[in-house]
Amino acid sequence: MQLNEIRFDGATPIDGYGPGFFRIAGQVLSGPICVTTEGARSWGGYHDVSSLTALVGTVDVLFIGTGAETAHVPASLREALEEAGLGVEAMNSPAAARTYNVLLSEGRRVAAALIPVET
Repeated sequence: MQLNEIRFDGATPIDGYGPGFFRIAGQVLSGPICVTTEGARSWGGYHDVSSLTALVGTVDVLFIGTGAETAHVPASLREALEEAGLGVEAMNSPAAARTYNVLLSEGRRVAAALIPVET
């Protein structure tokens, strides 16, 4: 088996996660976050629609990590994001982080809004 090093070419990968936190490009951030190719910042959760709609034009798809388990995103959030022109995929946060990193390594325009897993 041949292993290839993943290169992110200056973009911001998700390095890991744990109970209540994410590690992004070597920095630990607590609570819900939004991560894009430029960096990561706190996210206000499902009611913080404006920070996600601000991504329009810079990303093609937004992964929403719903914590440890896959859950439905509130319909009002999904509708607002889709009306704004963002493709939305909801999945558990570990899967969203992995999928974000894979597409990021391919040079895709992606972002992830993630709710942390709890113990």
